[in-house]
Amino acid sequence: MTVVVIGGIFINLKVNLPNHMKTKACYYTIILLTLFSQCLFAQKNEKYSDYYLIRRNYEGLTENDASAKPFIEKYIAKAKREKDYQRLVRGYLDAILYSPAPNDKLKFADSTIWASKMTGNNEQISSAYLEKGVVYYFQFKKYKLALDEYLKAYKYSRNGKDKFYQNRLSYLIGVVKSYCGYYEDAIEYFKTTSAFFQTETKKEMHPNILYANVRGYYNSVHQMAVCYRNLGNYEAADSLICIGLSGTSGSKEYMQEYSYFLKEKGIDEYRKKRYQSAISSLRSSIGSIDAVNDFAGVTVCYSYLGKSYLALGNNAVAVAYFQKVDSVFQKHTFILPELRDNYELLIDHYKKENNIRKELYYSEQLLKADNVLNKDFTYLSSKIHKEYDTKTLTDEVVRLNNEKSRGFWMSIIIAVLALFTLILIIIIHKRKEKKIQKSYKALEHIILNNNLFLSSQKPLKEKEQDTQDIEENIKHEILIKLEKFEKDIEFIEVGLTISKLATKFGTNSNYLSQIINEYKGKNFNSYLKHLRIGYITHKLYTDRKFLTYKVETLAEKCGIASRSNFSKIFQEINGIRPIDFIKNRQKDLNMLTNEDIEPSDQAD
Repeated sequence: MTVVVIGGIFINLKVNLPNHMKTKACYYTIILLTLFSQCLFAQKNEKYSDYYLIRRNYEGLTENDASAKPFIEKYIAKAKREKDYQRLVRGYLDAILYSPAPNDKLKFADSTIWASKMTGNNEQISSAYLEKGVVYYFQFKKYKLALDEYLKAYKYSRNGKDKFYQNRLSYLIGVVKSYCGYYEDAIEYFKTTSAFFQTETKKEMHPNILYANVRGYYNSVHQMAVCYRNLGNYEAADSLICIGLSGTSGSKEYMQEYSYFLKEKGIDEYRKKRYQSAISSLRSSIGSIDAVNDFAGVTVCYSYLGKSYLALGNNAVAVAYFQKVDSVFQKHTFILPELRDNYELLIDHYKKENNIRKELYYSEQLLKADNVLNKDFTYLSSKIHKEYDTKTLTDEVVRLNNEKSRGFWMSIIIAVLALFTLILIIIIHKRKEKKIQKSYKALEHIILNNNLFLSSQKPLKEKEQDTQDIEENIKHEILIKLEKFEKDIEFIEVGLTISKLATKFGTNSNYLSQIINEYKGKNFNSYLKHLRIGYITHKLYTDRKFLTYKVETLAEKCGIASRSNFSKIFQEINGIRPIDFIKNRQKDLNMLTNEDIEPSDQAD
């Protein structure tokens, strides 16, 4: 709070002396300081006037509160009827403060100028022009238009007696000139204001007025440091930063000013390649700068933090800070000229990553940023070194869009091919399933007709012409033993050979081989395979327990040592893989079970 003496009365005003004109309300109070000295003094004697009673309905509301509108309209209407132009000016100023729409603020600013001219008071006219400049600056970010209004305000204030107001106005003019890139001109303004505010701090005055002058001094010093930095006079900038830091360090009252000097220190440390120190200073400064809603100052911190992390090789964190700058640009459609290269760095980053989508996005954002810079910073935009000029950038955007379009059609083609492949796979799978089902049904037919063991065997027949004559009694004896061999399921013995079986039968291998070839229609190995596979197939069909066994176990159960060999022989003989036979059999059994438990349609 700042206490200002007007007509012998101490008036509490919310005076905020920011580095970049942080809040609209602070300038409104400055205008009231000059504009309404007579009005406020008069109000002391008629504090219960109709104007006072109307105004107290809304004077406690926050800025941009539209609920104040009906009361302000009543206040303005009364002042118009009574041709009280001083109070009419006040009414229009209230309308600017409480109107939420920027265009309405601008309209009321014009009305304020008209009403102030009706008073014939140059100080009031100056304040009205100042207010219109503030609207252009804060609401529209139109720096050239704001500067024009400030210069008009300055013209009307030159013969005034309020030196504090005149220097404040000079400070505002300097800030806008600095933003527009007229650094030499701005420095002259800041030299004047810093000298004035410093002189005032040495006088005896109320503590709050002293506080306002001290802040005015440090704000002017900070702005001079910014100008010298942008002109490349780093020695002068460093000297001013040291003055600011030494004067504000450790002071709660001047924490905001300290943060701005800390920001400049961080930028200077980045320039000197002291990246860790730069990061520490910049991160420490952000809190206080953000607290006064100075999004422009915050984005400067983001930018140099990103560049510092980039120099340290931490690309992920660097990109995150550059993206924060873009977020502010999206929200406010505002960017400072020194932040333009953030987009160039983002474009280069995503170009290296071959991320066409993001490279295109930031290329388009850079075009938008250039459009804003060309409108708001005409003088500076011509001096910015641009790695990507407008023509190059436009060509690049066209190229990226073409690549994106090609990528889109390639994605469509790939998707169509993938869909075609999927359909083809489904068709092949269906055909395979149908074939498996057909094989399963054919095998099931054989099983149900008890032909599983005999399906590939020749019936017993008369003696054919043999290479070796075998006596009938020996042949008959061997056939009886083979029948018992099959009936007792002795064929599942692991490692069984024709020699072992011949020894077991009390005959020789040649006799046994000839008889199996002649009466079983196949050689010994084939005969043994058919017996084993026929046995295990019958078990799988008739015994549910076998359906739960693994293939390895099934192989062991029928005397085949190898899992892979078992699967191969099973499919060779049955025309279906064991796993497919098991699935189909389980499916049949489940269907039978469901039919068994299905409730009857008939009543008991």
